[in-house]
Amino acid sequence: HERFRNNLRTTLADANLEGDIIILEHSPDIFPVVTGENSISKRTKLFLAGHTHGGQVWFPILGSLIVPSDHGDKYAFGHVRENGTDMFVTTGVGMSVFPVRFLVPPEIAVLTIRSR
Repeated sequence: HERFRNNLRTTLADANLEGDIIILEHSPDIFPVVTGENSISKRTKLFLAGHTHGGQVWFPILGSLIVPSDHGDKYAFGHVRENGTDMFVTTGVGMSVFPVRFLVPPEIAVLTIRSR
């Protein structure tokens, strides 16, 4: 994640950006880098990710047993808000490793973004 942090810091500095920032990233794992105490930019307002496929399999009471994330099922799918930044993680339409889904339907998400 340190390489990503350095790349993002350089990109934001070189871009001379104004206004709020939206980040599109394959994996939600670097979300804490963007939103944590030592975050790169307080201007990031929206973070969009996928990668986890929502865990592909979800069991009542147990939840998702395997989620390809350093953070377990914390960022497996859906909307998360931390430190003033919103993240949406889609379950996507594909599968990874095992060709099965159970109680985690594929999705194509349509988000409406409005200013406040």
